[in-house]
Amino acid sequence: MKPLPIIIDTDPGQDDAIALLLAAASPELELLGVTTVAGNVPLALTTLNARKVMELAGRRDVPICAGADRPLDVPLVTAEHVHGDTGLNGVELPAPTLALDPRHAVDFIIQTLREREPGTVTLCPLGPLTNIALALRRAPDIALRIRRIVLMGGGFFEGGNVTPAAEFNIYVDPQAAHEVFTSGVPITMAPLDVTHEALTTAARIEAIRAIGNRAGTVVAAWMEFFERYDEEKYGQDGGPLHDPCVIAWLLQPELFSGRDCNVRIETHSELTRGMTVIDWWAVTGLPANAQVLRHVDADGFFALLTERLSALQ
Repeated sequence: MKPLPIIIDTDPGQDDAIALLLAAASPELELLGVTTVAGNVPLALTTLNARKVMELAGRRDVPICAGADRPLDVPLVTAEHVHGDTGLNGVELPAPTLALDPRHAVDFIIQTLREREPGTVTLCPLGPLTNIALALRRAPDIALRIRRIVLMGGGFFEGGNVTPAAEFNIYVDPQAAHEVFTSGVPITMAPLDVTHEALTTAARIEAIRAIGNRAGTVVAAWMEFFERYDEEKYGQDGGPLHDPCVIAWLLQPELFSGRDCNVRIETHSELTRGMTVIDWWAVTGLPANAQVLRHVDADGFFALLTERLSALQ
């Protein structure tokens, strides 16, 4: 079977970085490029972090393109209080020598989708959906060329993590999310409801550290830094490892369960801006526009992650 072509759009972030490593280490995936967006930290840092992570993965063959430095129509909100001032606090990675591709992320996405056979490329947004919405605005024809959008974002049963109603990625650019969810492109979403089951417990971190390679040591350090915020917030052993759920679903969808739902995005309300209104019980009668993941086999998920990290440096 030929590898699945994907583009990862991301705002690293420790969990984004782990998702990049998982994808880079998986031969089932053809990583066509990494595009960056402002989100967890400003664009200059998310782009720098993506270069560092791909160099750590030993994947100098993958183009990295910088994208939108702000949301479509609201001020940028970042999350240094979670990820640290660099976005990758927890371990110091060397300055990268991997060059940045000169193309804008939106241009890269459009060009790649037009060059590839229609229905073959999957987009994997791990941050705010600004680049994806801009690409769809600029080149509406690409909507029919995208195989699927598999994204991390939103929440329903778990509520929000940046406001009571909204998850961070959707809250940062709700208009972009609205445009993506109404684009007609097939969507699979990994909301907080599923990612909050993928907890970085002490035992799981030690198993990754015990791999003994550079990637395992770095990932364990990232997890320990990243989880401190959610451990204090939720009072549990470990924090949720959000973004790698996107890549894990591509690799082993049988680890996940969910259902097709209608999902709408609140773009204006003062109280609920950025809320993903998920019609889990089909009470509206509106057609489904997204596959919403609800549960994950967390042990299987971390076994997959540990196995793939073992293949890296």
